[in-house]
Formats: sequence, structure tokens, C-alpha cells
Amino acid sequence: MPTLLTTGAGRGIGLELVRQYAADNWTVIACARAPESSSELTQLAERSKGRVSIHRLDVTDFSAIDALAKDLDDRPIDVLINTAGMMGRTTSFGSSDYAEWEQVFRLNAFAPTKMAEAFVQHVARSEQKKIVSLTTQMASIAKNEMGAFYAYRGSKAALNAIMHSMSIDLGRKQGIAIALIHPGWVRTDMGGKQALIEVGASVSGIKKVIAALSKANTGKFWNFDGTEIPW
Repeated sequence: MPTLLTTGAGRGIGLELVRQYAADNWTVIACARAPESSSELTQLAERSKGRVSIHRLDVTDFSAIDALAKDLDDRPIDVLINTAGMMGRTTSFGSSDYAEWEQVFRLNAFAPTKMAEAFVQHVARSEQKKIVSLTTQMASIAKNEMGAFYAYRGSKAALNAIMHSMSIDLGRKQGIAIALIHPGWVRTDMGGKQALIEVGASVSGIKKVIAALSKANTGKFWNFDGTEIPW
């Protein structure tokens, strides 16, 4: 039985990843900053017959990441998905709150890097050997025709560059494949009610991209529908 670890499991895309992978009989390590606030996650774990375990994890607390990695030291992890993220309030030129920029970069770029570094041996011991980070089409320089959203775009572009480099290093040394996936504009707390895509459809597409991920196509920037996005 393969194992998934996802962050941001308390709501939105992370919660739906837990739901769909558990339904496929995966073992799921569900990490959330405040799991007690998600009754849906608790109910999923209770119905899972032990397949879903819940772990409190604030991914901006790097010592907490190290502690969880140590607690799970004997667990191979087939797929590690960095789901947690934030947009921040800084959207236009001249309105930058640089203290908030630091929070956005820490969560969107630094935390996924730390997760990969802390859990790389868990992933390397698994059969599938995959690390995935959810990013955004808004990080594409080639497709940016509207400007704005400086902190969010910048942090996710940094994440893309980091993970692409990681795909080269970890692919050579440990056979790990890496994907960056844009989940679409999804109806979640972050995406808003006006978003175009239901969370179930987004996650179904994400799962297909992950299933097709291999060393042959590692390090690419994907849309959830399986099409490649230019950098």
C-alpha cells in the first residue's frame, strides 16, 4: 500500500487530496496547522480504518518539520505533496508590506524546500519516489500579462526555480522525480466562490499528473489537466 504525505490537509485542496487518496486505499499522513479546526479531516480519519493519520504541523516552524521527520523515520513516503500556501494582501506596486513578504516567501518557497530536505530519505526509501509542490500559473513569467500580485508571484516563481534545481540534484543522486503543479483557479477559501474549478475536479487532475510523473519528465511545470506551462 503506497503512502502519501500532504501538508495543508485541514481544508481545500489538501483535504480533498486526503479524501481521494484514502478512497484509493493509500496510507495518508495528513499534516495540518490546526487539525482540531477541521471536523471533515477528523471524520475522514475516523472512517479510514487506520489509513489516515493526522499530524499537527505548522510548516513555517522548521524545528517542527524536523521533529515530525524524526517521528516518521521508519516510514517510506511514496508521494510528498507540499500543499500549504498563502497569497498575502500585497497585490499592487507601491503597497508592499515587506514583513508580510517574508511570511509569504517562508510559507510558499522556504517551507516546501525544508519539507523536501527533511523527508528526502523517507521518499528515497519508497517505491514511487515523488515530491510534488503545488504552485500557480501566476508564477509563469512567460504568461504574466497583467502584473500585480508581487509577493505571491515572486514566492511561487522562487519555488519553481528551487524545485526545478532539486529535480536535477535528487534525480541524479536518488532517483526522485519532482513535479510543480498548478491546481487551477479552485473554489476554496483561498480561491473564492467565484473560482472556476471544483476542488474535486482539480484534485482528480492533480492525481493523474502525479501518477504519470517519472524520472523521464521530472522537474516540469504542469497544469492540473496535464498540459505543460511555460516558465
